[in-house]
Amino acid sequence: QVQLVESGGGLVQAGGSLRLSCAASGRTASIYDMGWFRQAPGKEREFVARIRWSAGTTYYRDSVKGRFTTSRDNAQNTAYLQMNSLKPEDTAVYYCAADTNFPYGQYDYWGQGTQVTVSS
Repeated sequence: QVQLVESGGGLVQAGGSLRLSCAASGRTASIYDMGWFRQAPGKEREFVARIRWSAGTTYYRDSVKGRFTTSRDNAQNTAYLQMNSLKPEDTAVYYCAADTNFPYGQYDYWGQGTQVTVSS
């Protein structure tokens, strides 16, 4: 079992920045990949970014490339999503999720979500 606790959401003006944190506990050695997702009201959940836990390789959806950066601190078992140049369309509940089961490719543990609101 892996537990994920997110923090760092809030209200920010367009052009501002926020940093989300995702603290993992439990069987953290089993984490292969940590993903970030978001869901806006009335929309489906969408992928935002992910990071390979050991190698640190990152991937982003096109609309956040150059603005968002995901990183991790293996010693603290924490992943981060630094969000800069925020836009109103980034408003959503943001979730982190861990992929722990071989052959991987499916996130099996999820955080509770944190609200990000960007005002115009």
